This record gives sequence, C-alpha cells and structure tokens, in this order.
Amino acid sequence: MGIKGRLTLLNFLQFFIWGAWLITIANYWFGTKQWSPTEFGAVFSTMGIASLFMPTLTGIIADRWMNAERLYGVLHLLGGAALLYLPQIETSTSFISVILVAMICYMPTIALMNTISYTVLKNNNYDVIKVFPPIRVWGTIGFIAAMWVTNLTGSKASANQFYIAGFVSFLLAAYSFTMPQCKPQNKGQKGAPLVETLGLNAFKLFKNYKMALFFIFSMFLGAALQLTNMYGDVFLDSFKHVDKYADSFVVKYSTIIMSISQISETLFILAIPFFLKKFGIKKVMLISMIAWVLRFGLFAYGDPAGGLWMIILSCIIYGMAFDFFNISGSLFVETQCDSSIRASAQGLFMMMTNGFGAIMGSWISGIIIGAFFTGNDGNFIWMDIWNTFAIYSLVIAIFFWILFKHKHDPKQVENIAH
Repeated sequence: MGIKGRLTLLNFLQFFIWGAWLITIANYWFGTKQWSPTEFGAVFSTMGIASLFMPTLTGIIADRWMNAERLYGVLHLLGGAALLYLPQIETSTSFISVILVAMICYMPTIALMNTISYTVLKNNNYDVIKVFPPIRVWGTIGFIAAMWVTNLTGSKASANQFYIAGFVSFLLAAYSFTMPQCKPQNKGQKGAPLVETLGLNAFKLFKNYKMALFFIFSMFLGAALQLTNMYGDVFLDSFKHVDKYADSFVVKYSTIIMSISQISETLFILAIPFFLKKFGIKKVMLISMIAWVLRFGLFAYGDPAGGLWMIILSCIIYGMAFDFFNISGSLFVETQCDSSIRASAQGLFMMMTNGFGAIMGSWISGIIIGAFFTGNDGNFIWMDIWNTFAIYSLVIAIFFWILFKHKHDPKQVENIAH
C-alpha cells in the first residue's frame, strides 16, 4: 500500500471510532439507562476538558521527545480499554469518569493524526493543500460507516456501540505502529529559555493579534459544533412523541438521517483547496459561520413530513459549516508556524475548538435549555432552541467579519507544500 493509501486508512479508522458512539450516546444515556438530563452535558464536556490540555501536551511531547506515530498508538490502546469498560458501569457518575479517561486518550489523537499526515506527506514531497483533503475525506467516510453500522445493527441505544469503538481503537493502535516514523523536530538547545525547554513555544502565537483572534473565534465555532453533536440525533428521535410522526423514517433511522451531514462533508472537503486558495481563510471562515446559521435555522422549522426537505438541507449544509472551519482552520495554522512547533500549534487549535469551545457549548447550552426551553412536560422546545443557536452563530459571524484582519496571499497557501 502506498503512502496516500496508508494515510487514508489511518483517517478512516480514526473517525470510525468516534462515529460509532458520538451521535448515538444520547439514546443510550436517556433511553437505555434513563439517567438524568441535567448530567448529560457533563458527558460532552469531558471532550472539552480533555482538549484543554491533552492535545497541547501530546503535541509538545511529539515535537520534542517521542515519535508522533508511537504516541498516537499508545493513546489508542489506552482509550480503547476505557471504551470497552463503559458498558460495565451502572451509575452515571462513574460513566462520566470513565468516558473522561477515554476522551483524555482520544481527543489528542485527532491533532496527532493531522501532524502524522502532514509530516509523512511533506517528507514524501507531496503538496499538502492538494493531497490532504482527499485523504481526510476518508475520515468522514469512516464516521459515516460507523454511524450506519451502529444504527443498522440495532446498537444506537445499546452498549454495543462502545464495544465496536473499543475494538476498532485496538485495531488502529496496532496499525499506527507500522506507520512511517515522525520524529521530534524540536529537541531544543542547551541553555534555551524555560518556555522552549518545556515546549510551550506555540503559546507565543497568542502574541500575534491575528492568531489570537483566530483562536478565540475558533473557540466560539467549536461551541457551535458541540451543540449539533449533542442535540441533533435526540431532536430527530423526539418526533416519536408526536403521533403522526411516531412511525416515520426519520424516527426509525435518525442516525442515518444525521449521517447525511457527514456524507456532505466528503464533498466539501474536496472543495477546500479551491476555496482556500481562491478566497483565503477569512472568507472561508465567514462562509462556515453563515452555514452554521442555516444549519440551526433549518432544523428549527423542519419536520418528518412537509418540512423534511429542511432537515435534509440542514444536514447537507453541515458539511460546509464543519469542513470550512475545522479542516481549513487546521491548514491555516499549518501555514502560520514553523516545523519546530507544528504539533504543538495543532494541539493549541484543538484546545481552543474541542476544549474551551466544547465546554462552553455543552455547559452553557444545558443551562439555557433547562431554564428557558424545557416545557412543563419535560420535553424540549426545539424551535426556540435551534433559533437561539442560529442567532448565536450570526452574531459570531458579524464580529468575525469586523474584527479579523487578514490579507489573502495565494502564494502563502501554496508554500505549505514543503
């Protein structure tokens, strides 16, 4: 298998693990275990807590002391063990504790996967901007495949979703040890400053106004991503409480409907090289923010009958909303830092999006929904919830357009090749 093929499989397995449970865990939590909704936000906040320090920490280790592919494999071994243990747990508190361990191991592997992919491609003289998106698209296909496997095997509300994820995590760990070596690029110098010795150089990026602002808005968009992961599948499943929709396709196959979002990703990932080189990061990020407004707004007025087209269109738009922010953001960070802090900078981006952003999105949304958008019967008022999320995204877009200053240079993007 060639280099591109090996990286394709790496990306596929990476996101298969996540797709096996991320969208369906709410059905397990509420439907099977019948645990409290007030604690559910804590489940998703574990991803944020883990992302606050683990991607940056592992990025520093990969930059200075340990091969990225080896560290990546060790983390998947430990994370797989935690996932396999989850079905044995009978209390919500213990469940949250163990899934935190699983997320401490899993979340940094996303940034490490990017680092491994970029390093291997550059070492083989590939143009990262052109070659990486078609490889990364297979990560999304892996996520889709896992969602379909979980739904079609009747596992979307059972513990089997964690067994599937844990097994694939072990498989990926073994595979990662066969990948080309990605040696540390910043081993430091004798007598170097403490910041450099500890591998904290990437934090200097916050001294740059443009980069600091980029990371701050990444945090706000990370919160938007968390909202759709938390409530998307539960929203579609909630139509079962309406008699005329109870037996609809949307209710029976809610996870498959949600997978349209990931199918859309596969198309928009391939469009990233064109948009990034043509318009630059600012316009691409603005497109992403407007897409988030439409994603939430269409959900607000969709239903399994006359409004089904709105639900499907919302899922299609999600691909643009996610990719134009997440993948383009990762590539933008790559263009703004040198090789000595490459892994650390990617970890920093992950910390702001899936760390602070995830915590903000999960905790604040839980408080707001509990206080203002929960009916007397305990059901969520979905139209108001989605409209609120849409307004939030629009406000972020306006502030980003006004505050973020960046002059697009197509040649700078091309220079990422090597």
